[in-house]
Amino acid sequence: MSPTVLVLIGAGVVVPGWLWLSYNRFVLQRELVDNSWSTVDTELRRRYDLIPNLVATIMGYAAHERSTLEGVIEARSQAVAATGTPEEQAPPENVLVDGLKQLFAVAEDYPELRADQHYLDLQRELTATEDRIQAARRIYNGNVRDLNRRVEQIPSNLIAKLGGFRRADYFQIDATATTVPQVTA
Repeated sequence: MSPTVLVLIGAGVVVPGWLWLSYNRFVLQRELVDNSWSTVDTELRRRYDLIPNLVATIMGYAAHERSTLEGVIEARSQAVAATGTPEEQAPPENVLVDGLKQLFAVAEDYPELRADQHYLDLQRELTATEDRIQAARRIYNGNVRDLNRRVEQIPSNLIAKLGGFRRADYFQIDATATTVPQVTA
């Protein structure tokens, strides 16, 4: 066989092999993004489940702080109802986090509440959940970064266009608002 024929045969094997591997890598990265979003969503739901107990506990001590408590309940309802892309879920999450900050600020005015074991347990659980949300968000955003980079880079962007792979949305929330204040008894 002539060298030209060998080159053509080699190209006929290498190019489809590269296309196949590149497509499969996109599928893997898309699944990583979906899976890591699922982890973020699970932790957000965990937070949503903790909030009613926290509000009820604070309400027992600070019933006249009704507007703050109702604001947190409303923000939680909006966050629970928000589904879709991370970009669509971020604004209600930011409102909820701001409401939680206000709620903990209210709790600071009630020393007997800060000494309540149920309140302290809920606060500890919420703090741990916030930490898990941030860790899951970092993993999700890292997977999004990797996928988006491949969607934009040459030559993999050709496979992305042919395969219908698109950029994913980052989940950006106000990191300064997600720090739950530590209450000391």
